[in-house]
Amino acid sequence: MIVTLTPNPSLDLTYELEVMVRGEVQRATAVSVEAGGKGINVSRNLVANGVDSWAVAPVGGPSGEQFLGLLEESGIQLAKVPVNGPVRANISIVEREGVLTKINAAGPNLSSVEVDRLLQETATAGRGADWVAACGSLPPGTPKDLLARVVTAAREAGSRAAVDSSGAPLLSALDAKPDVLKPNLEELSEIAGRRLTTFGEVLAAAQEVRAMGIATVFVSLGADGAVLVDESGARHADTAPFTPRSTVGAGDALLSGFLAAGGEGEAALVEGVAWGAAAARLPGSSTLTPADVDRDAVRVHNDIDGARLLKGEAPR
Repeated sequence: MIVTLTPNPSLDLTYELEVMVRGEVQRATAVSVEAGGKGINVSRNLVANGVDSWAVAPVGGPSGEQFLGLLEESGIQLAKVPVNGPVRANISIVEREGVLTKINAAGPNLSSVEVDRLLQETATAGRGADWVAACGSLPPGTPKDLLARVVTAAREAGSRAAVDSSGAPLLSALDAKPDVLKPNLEELSEIAGRRLTTFGEVLAAAQEVRAMGIATVFVSLGADGAVLVDESGARHADTAPFTPRSTVGAGDALLSGFLAAGGEGEAALVEGVAWGAAAARLPGSSTLTPADVDRDAVRVHNDIDGARLLKGEAPR
């Protein structure tokens, strides 16, 4: 069982365009709406691929009713924490060449009582789970150490913990030493306090994170695949280049596959990259299925060229 916490869930609206022209009225070639948020995306992918998962999220307002309806269609088990504020709506605009423009709302203000309930529900769901994954941003006013508290609660419940976040919540979570940290390039740069432009710089930064007491660092690198750094060393995996249809949720799919395969070692690295690539070929934040995943397309590199330049931004 893999439990996910999404402190700031969303309705994810995705519009596909040929090319976005600022200031003009345009017609979308395709539109989709999903119940989203990073942890929700992780749970959806897991369930669709036959892995037990339980999601925890705060839900309120009319948008929350739509969120619950969409979630019910996916078959995800949800531990709902009722809150006064509505579920936020995020907008993604994807152009023909895969260029993504994303507008994320802040989310509702949670009271201290609602935050405590969210933590309690996560701790309860985590009892006996293999993993508790704390994913995404925090709503306004939420204590920045919430994810760190989740990691501690997961460990007390006998579960391993993974964190995928950014900003102050990510930096705070480092102190709790999660078993797996999954930053993208921008987030790893934030932790390191410097820009990272080569594979060697990524490896050095990941080793610095491991020196903080975090056993496994799994770095998503977009078109460059992913790098796994753990006690056995460093490995890089990628696929042949392709034009993504949408990178929305690709990083979440990467973490889904990694945890589904045990959250450690080369097999988990391959699974993660295969799931991430599959998600990037799908529209919006669509759920990937076993038929979408091509493990044979994943290439593993044990000898990493440290001087090799990175291609660009990691998936979100």
